[in-house]
Amino acid sequence: MTILTILLLSVTLFATVVQSSGRFYKGHWFRHSQQKYSFSENGIETYWFNQTLDHFNPTDNKTWQQRYFINDTFYKPGGPVFLMIGGEGEDNPLWMSQGAWITYAQKLNAFCFSLEHRYYGKSHPTPDMSLENLVYLSSEQALADLAMFTQGMKEKYNFTKNKWVAFGGSYPGSLAAWYRLKYPHLVYAAVSTSAPLQAQLNFKEYLGVVRDSINRTNPECLSQIYEGVQSMEKLLKRRTGWWMLQKEFKICGEFRGDNSKDVANFFETMAGNFMDIVQYNEDNRAFEGSQTSNISIKTLCDIMTKNDEEITPMQKYAQVNDLMLETFGKKCSEIKYSKMVKEMQEISWDSSAASGERQWTYQTCNEFGFFQTTDLENQPFGKEFGIEFSIRLCQDIFGQKYDKKFLQSKIDWTNVNYGGKDIKVSRVIFINGSIDPWHALGLTNKNDTEGDNQVIFIEDTAHCANMYPESPNDLPQLKQARIDILKFLTEKLI
Repeated sequence: MTILTILLLSVTLFATVVQSSGRFYKGHWFRHSQQKYSFSENGIETYWFNQTLDHFNPTDNKTWQQRYFINDTFYKPGGPVFLMIGGEGEDNPLWMSQGAWITYAQKLNAFCFSLEHRYYGKSHPTPDMSLENLVYLSSEQALADLAMFTQGMKEKYNFTKNKWVAFGGSYPGSLAAWYRLKYPHLVYAAVSTSAPLQAQLNFKEYLGVVRDSINRTNPECLSQIYEGVQSMEKLLKRRTGWWMLQKEFKICGEFRGDNSKDVANFFETMAGNFMDIVQYNEDNRAFEGSQTSNISIKTLCDIMTKNDEEITPMQKYAQVNDLMLETFGKKCSEIKYSKMVKEMQEISWDSSAASGERQWTYQTCNEFGFFQTTDLENQPFGKEFGIEFSIRLCQDIFGQKYDKKFLQSKIDWTNVNYGGKDIKVSRVIFINGSIDPWHALGLTNKNDTEGDNQVIFIEDTAHCANMYPESPNDLPQLKQARIDILKFLTEKLI
């Protein structure tokens, strides 16, 4: 599971498959499907909206077909309209009948839409993903898509007087809040979950939350990780050490400790085993086919802290990797930087990168940053993938102009455009979990906002936990959060 540049894992309504492979891509899972989801077999009808290609060029009248789904099961005339915003992955129609938002729709008699994000899933605005075609991929274009879609559905279904509510988790959570900010006349309220509102070049705080979450579970686990990674870094200094690392961590092909890019990718991939599990710790993702839903922080820490004096901390760290390889049916750890870049440069919609890696990397390099690094002091994952590694990746994929100055200028504009954590908006409820590393870029306290907005910070829960279907294992505070979200919606809509 090679991690590339930064990503978020959103409740991006992934197309779930029974058997799939993929990679946790710096905070986001991209699935490389072996068995495509069959919409017809599951009774989900696909709809297509004639969408504008470039909303900000009045002389360009090109259009394309954007995919969406509907659920009108619970709708009663005059009821609200719920719009689930797609994100950096393929929309999964399972979410049209499951999840907390469907419970809210049932109680509030809502009509439900889900709109797939441009350039993801089956929503292809251009013939390929070449750099000249990716210029139409941005959050601003996506928000304008939402606006045109809303207007189109208002006319098609005569929803002109109904109150619309936007829903989203992670990047779509940001889009939900930004949609309310930019088009308040079209969307009445928004539910923004696990939303990274503050664009940031070096998201070094991510590993700080991972560290704290592991420490809360088992402090000894954190110490063992630190010792294991320290041993790995020492082995980089000699050729025999390279061979030992290659063997212990089942690295695909030859590993050279003098190749700084491969080294950075290797250390990031191993850290990613923990980043993935921490970010989604005990989220109720099994219904959508998650292969790691039964793996928790405790699972990994049990490996790291087992009482066996013959096994070193580094070997335990490698055993965590063995678990993840086995979980995803992989025989070895692919950490070759050049191979990763080559895959990310593919522009065909039939390429593996079309599952979202190339598109999302483009967005992070042009709008958000969000690059997770080891530049934070006192975190246990070493120092091998600092911010320069992520900047280099942007350059190697998209061109030399993507240097630090260029990236920072784009990130600065994003925060100027949307307001970052100082967003000025109304009728939005912001939800975050304490275990989720992305809460560091979002709103976690009522004092962070003003007016009739609400903020819910759920202790001991992870990324987008409140959006998943209810589970008997849900913590009391998670159950209460769902109740509070319904109360917010009821007060605004009834």
